[in-house]
Amino acid sequence: MNRSAQTPDPSAAQPLAAATPAVISVSPASGSSAGGNPVTVTGTGFTGATAVRFGPTPSSFTVNSDTQITATTPSGTGTVQVTVTTPSGTSNQFVTYAYVATAAPVLTSVVPSSGPAAGGTSVTLTGSGFSGATVVRFGAVSASFVVNSATQITATAPAGSGTVQVTVTGPGGTSNGVPFTYTTVSAPVLTSVVPSSGPAAGGTSVTLTGSGFSGATVVRFGAVSASFVVNSATQITATAPAGSGTMQVTVTGPGGTSNGVPFTYTSVSAPVLTSVVPSSGPAAGGTTVTLTGTGLATATAVRFGATPAASFTVVSDTHITAVAPAGTGTVPVTVTTPGGTSNGISYTYSGAPVLSGVVPSQGPTSGGNTVTLTGVNLTGATAVTFGATPATSFTVVSPTQITAVAPAGPPGPVTLTVTTPGGTSTLQSSYFYVNTPVLTAVAPPSGPLSGGNTVTLTGVHLIEATAVRFGSTPATAFTVVSDTRITAVVPAGAAGSADITVTTAGGTSNPVSYVYLPAPVVTTLIPNQGPTTGGITLTLTGTNFAQATAVLVGGTPAGFTVVSDSHIVVDAPPGPAGPLDVTVTTPGGISSPVTYNRVGAPGI
Repeated sequence: MNRSAQTPDPSAAQPLAAATPAVISVSPASGSSAGGNPVTVTGTGFTGATAVRFGPTPSSFTVNSDTQITATTPSGTGTVQVTVTTPSGTSNQFVTYAYVATAAPVLTSVVPSSGPAAGGTSVTLTGSGFSGATVVRFGAVSASFVVNSATQITATAPAGSGTVQVTVTGPGGTSNGVPFTYTTVSAPVLTSVVPSSGPAAGGTSVTLTGSGFSGATVVRFGAVSASFVVNSATQITATAPAGSGTMQVTVTGPGGTSNGVPFTYTSVSAPVLTSVVPSSGPAAGGTTVTLTGTGLATATAVRFGATPAASFTVVSDTHITAVAPAGTGTVPVTVTTPGGTSNGISYTYSGAPVLSGVVPSQGPTSGGNTVTLTGVNLTGATAVTFGATPATSFTVVSPTQITAVAPAGPPGPVTLTVTTPGGTSTLQSSYFYVNTPVLTAVAPPSGPLSGGNTVTLTGVHLIEATAVRFGSTPATAFTVVSDTRITAVVPAGAAGSADITVTTAGGTSNPVSYVYLPAPVVTTLIPNQGPTTGGITLTLTGTNFAQATAVLVGGTPAGFTVVSDSHIVVDAPPGPAGPLDVTVTTPGGISSPVTYNRVGAPGI
């Protein structure tokens, strides 16, 4: 073939051909096999695109620009090539999209489910399949979010209106929707300012009552901002700044600024409170309280928080007696005069105490043990009694716990009582005084060094034994048979006496003595042989013979006499000729055998 004949003349005019589209990337590069995921296709030459395919399957799409297309994935499986077709041709860069069998996220709750139209509400989304979440939408608007776990997302609501569906999109698709409602926030409404006057120097604690106070950002006395605390949606406590004349008090919140309520600055000094005694009382009120301070003579109001005292009497310029109204929590007590409102002194309303438990629930008649009482409203306790007897001492650990040292008391149950400014609570027959155990005997009174033998302890008040000890060593095991008897398995011990004691909730008993005995040891047997007819006397020498209980000659008990701890005289029994083992048995064990030979009479 003549290749030169096919070469166009470069000087000849040629028409410009549009470039074939090229796909550079797909984001995300994977998604649910169910399809329906939005995908951004990036590349060149996309203008006039007529088709976007995932493998052989076309998808719906929007051409954003010559370099970007947004497509919605069709359903599919495996890994497929993404192509873009224009009148100039079809891309062929082998950019792929992987279908994964990942389930779409499931959304179960949105908390809170409403917020202001301006957005900014922090919303917790709960559900499943959140790992790898790529988009959170409030309606059609994407929100900023953080994936806390596979079951929780924290999102910030964008601005919006009405009720929209919140959805989560992940590799497996887009979740179901859960509604979120945008609310219109109204301006606060101010109904009262108490007190309505105060000194020009400012500092008066003022209670503002109304509605819509949640999220309040500014409280003003005239044009001057005041420090304040939002107590609730209907109450604010503000501190009046310095001022003069009559000013309008206003509250500003997300919904705007409230109406104004007047506050008058006076030239007379405000009263000063220095103490409130007592400083607490029951929630039902009725406690008579003495207020001490200065400038009290012209008092026009005494308030516990925002609530007027049930009644009050001005005793002098430095003293007022007032009856506390009903209330809850801790509130400031204030006095108002024409000069303004005093500083506040705290007064605490105590709920009636409720006892619910005591640990331990029993102890010795001698007292002295520490008991923990649990319940509610125990703060400020003024008395703890066991029956009619006050606790030796007590400490309020928290509103739910008191520790008390039990006083001495007679055996049997008593009622526990706690008294606070809020009232009294009792637990009937909730604590038992237990007699100290008394031991009278142990049988047998001795045993081997290795222990393992069972002894019987007798005495009284043994029924609730918690420990049996041989010296400082706990018994291997023990069983409480009755109030007067315990069986115990002796632990190993050293030779000599050990004090046995029994411990119960009533204390530790007197000791009874138990002797650990070493096993007997036979060193010599004289004579070491004798006639088959018996009738001779054998002398055993050795150690630890004093408590011998048996001497066996060839397994047969023999008569014996303990001469000393090192000597025993034994009556040799008759029997057939031959060697025999001789052993000594004591509570400390059985000795190693020595050999005795029976010899038959000589024949003639």
